[in-house]
Amino acid sequence: MAQEIKATATKAPKEFGRVESIPREHRRMSNWDLFATWIGANANNGTWYIGGVIAACGFLTASTTLVVVGLISYALLAVASYMGYRTGLPAMALTRASFGLRGSFIPSVINVIQFIGWAAVNTFIAATSISYIFGELFGWPLYGKPGGTFGLIVGIIIMSVLHLLSISLGERSVRLIERIGIILVVIFVLWESVVVFRTVSFSEIVGWQPPHDLRMSSGVAADTLAAFNLAWVTAASDFSRFTDKKSAATKASFLGANFGLFWFAFIGLFATIGTAVSLNHFDPNNSDPSTVAAKLGLGIIALLVIVLTSTTANAVNLMSAGSALTNMTHRLSLNVSLWIVTLAATAVTFIPVYLASFLDVFETFLDGIGMFLGPEIAIFLVDYFILKGKQYKLSEFTKVHGAYWYAHGVNWIAVASWGLGVVAYWGLKQVPVIATTIGATFIAMAITAVIYFIGMRFTRVAAPAKAS
Repeated sequence: MAQEIKATATKAPKEFGRVESIPREHRRMSNWDLFATWIGANANNGTWYIGGVIAACGFLTASTTLVVVGLISYALLAVASYMGYRTGLPAMALTRASFGLRGSFIPSVINVIQFIGWAAVNTFIAATSISYIFGELFGWPLYGKPGGTFGLIVGIIIMSVLHLLSISLGERSVRLIERIGIILVVIFVLWESVVVFRTVSFSEIVGWQPPHDLRMSSGVAADTLAAFNLAWVTAASDFSRFTDKKSAATKASFLGANFGLFWFAFIGLFATIGTAVSLNHFDPNNSDPSTVAAKLGLGIIALLVIVLTSTTANAVNLMSAGSALTNMTHRLSLNVSLWIVTLAATAVTFIPVYLASFLDVFETFLDGIGMFLGPEIAIFLVDYFILKGKQYKLSEFTKVHGAYWYAHGVNWIAVASWGLGVVAYWGLKQVPVIATTIGATFIAMAITAVIYFIGMRFTRVAAPAKAS
C-alpha cells in the first residue's frame, strides 16, 4: 500500500492546513461503527423532513425516486469512502491532488458552508421540538403562534450546547453518540410507524394525491434528494480513514447510509401523507417531524427523541465542517475548528426565524448544494480512480512546486471543469423535459467528469504520482 498508509503527518507551509494520515494500527472503527455512523447520519430530522417535502409528488413517484437516487448517491459514497480507507486522509485534504494545494480551498469552503447549513437545518427542527416541549410543560406559546419565537430561541441555545458536548472529544464523541443514539432511534421509528398506520391505512397513503398547485415533479424531487444525499459523499473519507477494513469503508457505509435514508425518509413520507389524509389538508410547511409528531399526539418522549437524533446527525455534520476548515489553515486544530463551525451553525439557525419561512430557506439551500457539489464530486472521483490510478503520494500533499502544485497551487482545469459543471446544472434546470423528469444533478456530474478527463489528458498534467 506504500507510503500513503505508513506516513502519519507532514508539515505544510503556513498557508495550508496540516495533512495527517491515520496509520493502520491506530484505526479503531469497525464495520458496525461505520454502519451505525451512516445510519445515524441519515436517521434524523433532516431526512424525515426530506421525506415530507417529496410527499408533494404523491407516494408512488416519491418512493421510486427516493430509492433510485439513494442507491446511486451512496454508491458514490462507498467509492469516496474507499479513498479514505486507502490513504488515511480526510476528504478535503484529498482534493488537493485534483484541485491543487490552493485550489482545494474551493471545495473546502463549499463543505464548510454546506455542513454548517445542514447542522442549522437539524438544529432548527430540534429547537421546534423543544418549543413544543416547553409548551407542554410550562404553557409557553408554540413556535408559529404569537410569542412563540422565545421558546424556539431557547431551543436553539440548548441544541448548541448539546452539539458542543457531542464534538468535545472529536471522532471518539461521534462514535459514542452514534452507538447510543441508534438504539433510541430504532424504538422511536417503530413507535411512530405504529401510530401512523393506526391513524390511516397503507392503501389510503398510496392512493393520496397532493393538490395540483402544490404538486412536485419527479425531476425536482430527484434534484432535491441528490443534493441531500451527495452532501455525505464529500465527507465520506472523514470517517472511513478511521477503519482498517475495506468492507467497512465500502459495504458498511453504503448499507448504513441507505438504511438510514430509506428508514427515516419513508417514515417522513408516511407521516406527512398520513397527517394530510387524517386532517384533509396538506401543507408542505408542516412536514417537519416536530409538527407531525405533535399533530399525531406522540407526546414529549417523541419530541425528546427528535432532539437526540438531531444531536447524532449534527455530530457528523460538524465533524465534516471542522475537518474541511482545517484543510485551509495550519493554525487551527480540529477541536478548535469544531467549536468555530458549531458556533457558526448556531448563528445560521436564526436565519429562518427572522428572514423567511423554514421551507423557503431549506429549498434555496438545497438548490445551491446540488449546483456546486455534483461537479466537485465528479472531479475528485475521476482524478483518483481514472487519471491517477488510485495512487496518491502523501509527501506531495504539502509540497510547493510538487506533483499537486499545478499552476501556483491551483489546477485551473479542475476549477474550469467545476465552473462549467455548475453552468451545465443551471442550464439543464432550464430545460423542462429534464428538470421535470430526471433532474439535472447526475447529468451535470457526467458532463463535468467528461470535461475534466479530456482537459487533463489534453494538457498532459494527469501523469500519476506513483507511491514509492
